Amino acid sequence: MIRRVLVATLLAAATVAAVTSSPAAARACKIDHVCYTVYYSDSSRTTVVGELVVGCDGERSMWGTRTGFYDFSESPC
Repeated sequence: MIRRVLVATLLAAATVAAVTSSPAAARACKIDHVCYTVYYSDSSRTTVVGELVVGCDGERSMWGTRTGFYDFSESPC
């Protein structure tokens, strides 16, 4: 009985850790717009760790790491 409770507790803790550590998704780019998403290491937004660019033709270019700390901008083509 104690073993089952321990296993259930560990499984629940692992699930919470996995869900909360996932980076937030940037919003979708509008049609006929170019979009830039810059990812930062933390909430101070001083160290860039990645970038995603979605061009006017929908082509995606990404480098670095996605995080939950980002700035998103878009411009019409």
